[in-house]
Amino acid sequence: MCGIDGVTGVPDAARVAYLGLYSLQHRGQESAGMVVVNGEGVARSHRGMGLVSDVFSERVLSELPGDVAIGHARYSTAGTSVLANAQPMLAGYREGPLALAHNGNLTNAVQLRSDLVAKGSIFQSSSDSEVLVHLIARSEAREPEDQLLDALERVEGAYSLLITVGRTLYAIVDPRGFRPLVLGRLGRGWVVASETCALDITGATLVRELEPGDFVRIHGADVDSLPRLARRPHRRCVFELVYFSRPDSTVFHRSVDGVRRALGRELAREHPAPGADCVFSVPDSSNAMALGFSEQSGVKLEHALIRNHYVGRTFIHPAQADRMAKVKIKFNPVRGVLAGKKVVVVDDSIVRGTTSRALVQLIRQAGATEVHFRVASPPITGPCYYGIDTPSKKELIASSNSVEQIRAHLGVDTLGYLSLDGMLRAAGGDPADFCHSCFSGDYPTDIPEDDLAGARHAAPLHPLAV
Repeated sequence: MCGIDGVTGVPDAARVAYLGLYSLQHRGQESAGMVVVNGEGVARSHRGMGLVSDVFSERVLSELPGDVAIGHARYSTAGTSVLANAQPMLAGYREGPLALAHNGNLTNAVQLRSDLVAKGSIFQSSSDSEVLVHLIARSEAREPEDQLLDALERVEGAYSLLITVGRTLYAIVDPRGFRPLVLGRLGRGWVVASETCALDITGATLVRELEPGDFVRIHGADVDSLPRLARRPHRRCVFELVYFSRPDSTVFHRSVDGVRRALGRELAREHPAPGADCVFSVPDSSNAMALGFSEQSGVKLEHALIRNHYVGRTFIHPAQADRMAKVKIKFNPVRGVLAGKKVVVVDDSIVRGTTSRALVQLIRQAGATEVHFRVASPPITGPCYYGIDTPSKKELIASSNSVEQIRAHLGVDTLGYLSLDGMLRAAGGDPADFCHSCFSGDYPTDIPEDDLAGARHAAPLHPLAV
């Protein structure tokens, strides 16, 4: 998952883009970058490993003049975590400098890359996004818009894109609409971003959310809707609402906070915990879910886990060893709330189980007499090929273990997952509009055979697994 942000028609666009990236930091913490284009069409780039605040200083921003900018905050789903894979990508191009920022994952990138290499293309990174740059460059169409379309007709999977060609900014969402993208107005200029929270921090006013297949060109004050991409059934990623997006954002025309409260209410209906003394969240993404659970069940809501906000989101850290180490310093229990109590713990999901098991141990050590674990989404049983870091089944605790086995592994008295139907009810609208393949195994695109073969080999829990 990544955060992308574009600004055009705004003086000192780099600083506006910086603010937008800062608010999208939750979507990626490995690297950050920006490309800024000035009035003469000269593009300057700065990328670095680490957080947005580490990569961009006042000195760096002052060296990025211009009124057109795109930015990117990355965590890797395709390609390793190295500077060469940081975005936006910048290339010399016959129509002027071309910069590209991509949120999503291309499912046929390996085959396309192999074909391009065989035809003489030289790649500078291992990121799937670079495939798009080469496809655009090889197009024989005359106009940039047609060159972009040529490239997009060959790729499959998830892509929300910001592309600059010279001083023109393009915003594109794949035909299924896996990942969000919104358009806002800032003075006489425009801001495009992964989430509305990036508009809020810059003072931009939301104009609209880009729909699946939208292809928008912004040049100066003009915004033109170009011919839409070939129609496909909509498949909005439901995990955006469950976990990734910030609760103050509006995503897929829904309040993220509102959906998460509804998830908590559905969870309380399906898996009540009679006799519990209190309920609390695993902060922060499940805060609203615990609130909804409390509202529906009448169980008292408490603040029983304190999160250290100077530690990154453990789920999106690329190295498993680092993720496990961070769990131990990320949370601390409030002993006065937990001691002698029967408690309900609400979390948004269980992916690998490492965080949940360690948390339960902390809660037990703080004196809780019973621990009832409630999960506001179904068991994650398959990998995501559209931008979430679950590359193989063997990493997923629910892929080959029953709920009872997971309960025993976590060390909880009871464990309840929200049903798929309950999750989709909470999300609202037409359930068919959502992608839930990581929960249901219903993949909306073809998956490469080698990935499918790897997904079939998932190991059950070893009794001594951590």
